Amino acid sequence: MITRRLAGPAAALFAVLAMPALAQQPLRIGVVNPFTGPLALYGDEMTRGYEIAAEQANAKGGVLGRQIVLVRGSATNPQEAIAAVEQLVGRDKVELLSGTYVTAISNAGSEAALNNSKLYWETNALAKDLTDRGLPNFLRSGPDSNSFARRSVEGVLQLVQPRLAKPAKDLKIWIEHEDSAFGTSIAKEQERLLKEAGITPTLSSHSARAVDLSDAILRAKNANPDLWLSTGYVIDHNLLLRTAREQSFRPPAMMLVGTGDTFETLEAVGKEFLNGILLVSYPRTDVGESYGPGATAFLKAYQAKYSRDPIAPQAMSAYVGFKIMLEAVAAARSTEYEKVVAAAAAMDKPLGSYETGYGVKFDKTMQNVRALPLVAQWQDGTVRAVFPAEAIPQGGKVFDLGRR
Repeated sequence: MITRRLAGPAAALFAVLAMPALAQQPLRIGVVNPFTGPLALYGDEMTRGYEIAAEQANAKGGVLGRQIVLVRGSATNPQEAIAAVEQLVGRDKVELLSGTYVTAISNAGSEAALNNSKLYWETNALAKDLTDRGLPNFLRSGPDSNSFARRSVEGVLQLVQPRLAKPAKDLKIWIEHEDSAFGTSIAKEQERLLKEAGITPTLSSHSARAVDLSDAILRAKNANPDLWLSTGYVIDHNLLLRTAREQSFRPPAMMLVGTGDTFETLEAVGKEFLNGILLVSYPRTDVGESYGPGATAFLKAYQAKYSRDPIAPQAMSAYVGFKIMLEAVAAARSTEYEKVVAAAAAMDKPLGSYETGYGVKFDKTMQNVRALPLVAQWQDGTVRAVFPAEAIPQGGKVFDLGRR
């Protein structure tokens, strides 16, 4: 029998002996993404970025002295996101969660994570509403919808308007957007920023689930805009572009926001029609090393692991976001969401600190304000960064907009 006098030292000794055992336990991180259905390609692609970041961290000893294990939770809608989080926490014993390709999945999954007292670290979902909710367990390391809107308007004013040689008051812009929080939040901010620049755009929305978008293209064609500026997911953007090609809708300039920059769109629409179209996109691996140090190394790591080039730029943004999360966990010396969020809030890294060109500085809503998208362009079947100037790869340039 341990006496009261010996109980304290014995307990302390037990705690010391238990520490190595705890350090040997893997750190299980839940990944919430669509791994089935039409968006599975991009849920998988994001997760490849996480996998590379986790492997690199494990090769250096992991985090908190523990090896990282990723556990997938498939979700194609909000209801499945809630179920995935409950399963990841309850059955799979994950200690924190990350995602997500779709805003609605992130919204539901992060609330379920809070109900289970777990961190939800967002790397890719864009809607500004996600951080505006003020969930104490939620933060976003990647860009938000406002940064995509701002970059698109910068592209309009600095790339499109000079090439069309029209004053702002005479520039006709048609803003098309899918009607969820993702597309709507970007379109409204684009409208506000364009009006500040003296341009009054026309807004039009569509459902990303629509099987026929002829009316959306016909309305835009009848308006005869100088620029067709569209925000959507892969499926609806491909449908819109195919319909535009079939209806011979070729405005002087076209700009896609969020998607339209992968082989799926190239295969669906064709190189000829895409040539010259501008894209507001996550930074790609072709950015110069002075802008995104390590982008080339990420590309090589991806190629070595998956025997192909990246499918979409979301992978590198997810990779960087996961790295930032691990840095915050290490600084917090804990996986408790309150401590990780506090550690993240204290981070301060300049732009150009990561492969995507991101830095780290979280605002009061826990949005990283130093995570910015780029403007790229379809050029002879390849997507190239064209704005800002420091992100343009050596020898790169802006093609003629090529729409007429």
